[in-house]
Amino acid sequence: MSSSIMKRTCYVGGLDEQVDKKTLQAAFAPFGDLKTVEIPVDMKTGKHRGFGFVEFMDVEDAEAAMDNMHHAELFGRTLRVNLARAPTNKPGEGSNRPIWADDFFYRKSLQDEGMEDGEGLAEPADI
Repeated sequence: MSSSIMKRTCYVGGLDEQVDKKTLQAAFAPFGDLKTVEIPVDMKTGKHRGFGFVEFMDVEDAEAAMDNMHHAELFGRTLRVNLARAPTNKPGEGSNRPIWADDFFYRKSLQDEGMEDGEGLAEPADI
């Protein structure tokens, strides 16, 4: 993603279950022309995870939306609105961690190599 798209895209957190793309679009349309509205859905539950992204055509409109909608209420829930951030490559909780990051395999590999304290190896939490 280019930095300009990141400056035009708002992250909207704190969405109630009832909020759908049309509702989110209607809430943010007064601030300017919208390019896209997305609410990622959890594949397991089929429900969204309480956040969405609103991409504006202009940076100024995105800034106005953040200024006006941050801490606003929608369906009784307080919204958190800020600039969307580019996804980082740091593994987080629940990410698809490699097998060696699993504690059991980590300790087993240390034993196999005759190391007890794992000196010089990064702990999975430090990566």
